[in-house]
Amino acid sequence: MNYFVEGLQGSGKSTLVRKLSEKYPEYKAICEGDYSPVELAWCAYVDKKTYEEILDKYESLRDEIKEKSYEEDDRMIICYTKIITDIPGFHKDLEKYEIYNGNLEAESFKEVVLRRFQHFNGDRNIFECSLFQNIVEDMILFQQKSDEEILDFYKEVKKALAGKDYQIMYIQTGDIAANIDVIRKERSDDNGKEMWFPLMLGYFDNSPYAKEKGVSGTEALLDHFKHRQELELRICREVFEGKFRILKSKNYVLEEN
Repeated sequence: MNYFVEGLQGSGKSTLVRKLSEKYPEYKAICEGDYSPVELAWCAYVDKKTYEEILDKYESLRDEIKEKSYEEDDRMIICYTKIITDIPGFHKDLEKYEIYNGNLEAESFKEVVLRRFQHFNGDRNIFECSLFQNIVEDMILFQQKSDEEILDFYKEVKKALAGKDYQIMYIQTGDIAANIDVIRKERSDDNGKEMWFPLMLGYFDNSPYAKEKGVSGTEALLDHFKHRQELELRICREVFEGKFRILKSKNYVLEEN
């Protein structure tokens, strides 16, 4: 069995991953930024020529980059956020090699995601936000796909996962604004300066979706989160029948087997 822990930001995914890890200590928890066989969040995805250029450009980090790199077919995956450095611009530079934020054309994006789901053959993994969050955000905000197009894409994802044993644990948020307020406080520095929310807001406000719709600000972002949750729950019900369980955020019990 593999578990996909999904839900909006602030819904409690990290807590559920911890609870599942405690319940199933033989399972491996894979979170954002870790090397994952199915998800590429916070990872650079480059061809081997580009990889060598990165190594040459950041010669002083060569060993650290190699340590956090993984070969996959004809590509290299660099878990660059796991590299601690004060070299100016390093993380920003490698960010442009992620598959998200509109960095790939829609067809290339689709091909990469589907291929990795299809090639995945692991077991006993707990994946944090590896099935929906980053993929759905990109398809809405950057590719500007309709709900129906995204549903059709996930029908292909289901085919790619055929024969694999998995369950989606979706944490449904009732009060999205309240949950976001909590993580705004949690993800602030020691002086109370917010670190996460301004970045999230800028990410949304500067997306092609927001610009085309002429929307911005906190309320527009919350509306987007509401839409995203409704869509992800619809994907669960219409595409992944029998493969998901919905948990109420902050109010659920994991049954003992």
